[in-house]
Amino acid sequence: MVGAALLLLVRALTPTAPEPKAQQVDLREVATRIGRLTLTAIGVGLVVLLVTRWIAVAIGSGLLVLFWPALFGGARAEKRAMERLEGLATWTESLRDTIAGAVGLEQAIPATAYAAAPSVSAPLIALADRLRVRTPLPTALGRFADDMDDPSADLIVAALVLNSRLRGPGLRQVLGSLADSVRADLDMRRRIASGRASTRRSVQIVSAVSVLFVIGLRVFNPGYVRPYGTFVGRLVLALIVLLFAAGFFWLRRLSNLQAPQRFLSVGQGRDA
Repeated sequence: MVGAALLLLVRALTPTAPEPKAQQVDLREVATRIGRLTLTAIGVGLVVLLVTRWIAVAIGSGLLVLFWPALFGGARAEKRAMERLEGLATWTESLRDTIAGAVGLEQAIPATAYAAAPSVSAPLIALADRLRVRTPLPTALGRFADDMDDPSADLIVAALVLNSRLRGPGLRQVLGSLADSVRADLDMRRRIASGRASTRRSVQIVSAVSVLFVIGLRVFNPGYVRPYGTFVGRLVLALIVLLFAAGFFWLRRLSNLQAPQRFLSVGQGRDA
């Protein structure tokens, strides 16, 4: 018992680097959103079934509504990523200007962390808190790179880690060049996001027109689609629905952005 008490005392007095607070997910809001989307999908499927009498088309329509955010969403996540990148560039410029006053990295980082943009404030505050509890600067910067999880942040972190170890001149010029590089990357991502938005709208139009065309044929020209009422016709219709689903997912892949891989591996900062 005495040994356990001493161990707990040593553990309590040993400073540890605080971890960034994880974003709390409102489970009630998520459950409400999923439930509302599921009810909408069931309602659309029942309406299509009543109009067309085709089970495969009804199931496909319901699944299309259910997976609509996954297939045609992503614009909000892209916007958050670009805001994060812009906040990183602004913080890099602020760090460069603060270092110009003959201030070391250990003092400049906490001085600029609390005035950073909201998109990057949480990782930067966590970085400042780690420095406050005397975490080695390379280790704290490595964990900051893991929190950011962005190749552009890896470039800035690598420059700061090298400077913290070598203490050489020219950090201001390097940070200025890196900030310009991040802003160029941001401009490129904005152009790509604009092109992806056009592709996303095209996919939405193709999906809506396909479903409405099938329903329109069944309602206004039932004789043309009468063969799909047989057993073999229903099998063929199910195959057509699967092909349309594969096409939708393929179009979704075309609108995905393949981000460059990070050169600072995840968790590397923890072992530095």
